[in-house]
Amino acid sequence: MKKNPIKDKSYSFALKSIDVYKNLQKKNEFILSKQFLRSATSIGANIEEGIQAQSKKDFIHKLSISQKEAFETHYWIRLLRDANYLDKQIAIELLIDCEELQKIITAILKTAKK
Repeated sequence: MKKNPIKDKSYSFALKSIDVYKNLQKKNEFILSKQFLRSATSIGANIEEGIQAQSKKDFIHKLSISQKEAFETHYWIRLLRDANYLDKQIAIELLIDCEELQKIITAILKTAKK
């Protein structure tokens, strides 16, 4: 089976996000962490759906949702960091991964829209 970097990176990011969510739960942070988990795992879920799209329009739609979720996730990471729920180093790593996903998804969308 052919490797798909965005699929692999988004899945890996989702796994890291689940670990962060579990740790936030141990700190009794339930509201922000749930929002973070939903958006972080939605990135890859929408990429998976986009890969199976029935048309180019459907593909662009799913990847656009994934892009929006990546930007939302970036917001939640910053908020959790600045509210001192998230360790600064973990936040930096997550932000770097999230920004990489944003850039790749943006590039894919630009190409798909041509």
